[in-house]
Amino acid sequence: MKTINTCAEFLAYALAIEEEATERYTVFAEQMETTNNPEVAALFREMARLESEHAHRLEVAAEGESLPAIDPWELDFGDEDPPEAVDYSATHYLMTPYQALTLVLKAEQRAVDFFQRVAEGNGNDDMKQLAAEYAAEEREHVEKVAKWRNRYPPPDDNWDDDPDPPNELE
Repeated sequence: MKTINTCAEFLAYALAIEEEATERYTVFAEQMETTNNPEVAALFREMARLESEHAHRLEVAAEGESLPAIDPWELDFGDEDPPEAVDYSATHYLMTPYQALTLVLKAEQRAVDFFQRVAEGNGNDDMKQLAAEYAAEEREHVEKVAKWRNRYPPPDDNWDDDPDPPNELE
């Protein structure tokens, strides 16, 4: 993972994280709508809305800052994807709300871990304080998503049985 040293650099990274999460949750919501899984679509749509709000708050926080222009392929999170982004291959058209929120929970925890590593890194004190605040906020998100997930039962063993699966395009 690249060392983040300044508040401006941190805000650029945090904004990239929130924007990617917004984009992926939107894609997942559209996929679930297309495959007639409206309950999970609504969950992903709500997550996209929340991540979009986080991105907007970051944009407001960055007003007056000259954020570095970092191309997406230059972002180094220590992993291939931004920490809050759910892997595209992790979803399934029959997934349950419990499973969807488990994916969200893992993504939120990865964000906590990322921001905490930045807060404990070699950057300046202002940046470390900012990263610690974002880690604390993400911890609150983890707690909220865990409570949200507890409203749903875990899936049955045969949750993905589909007697009439969709045809693949050739």
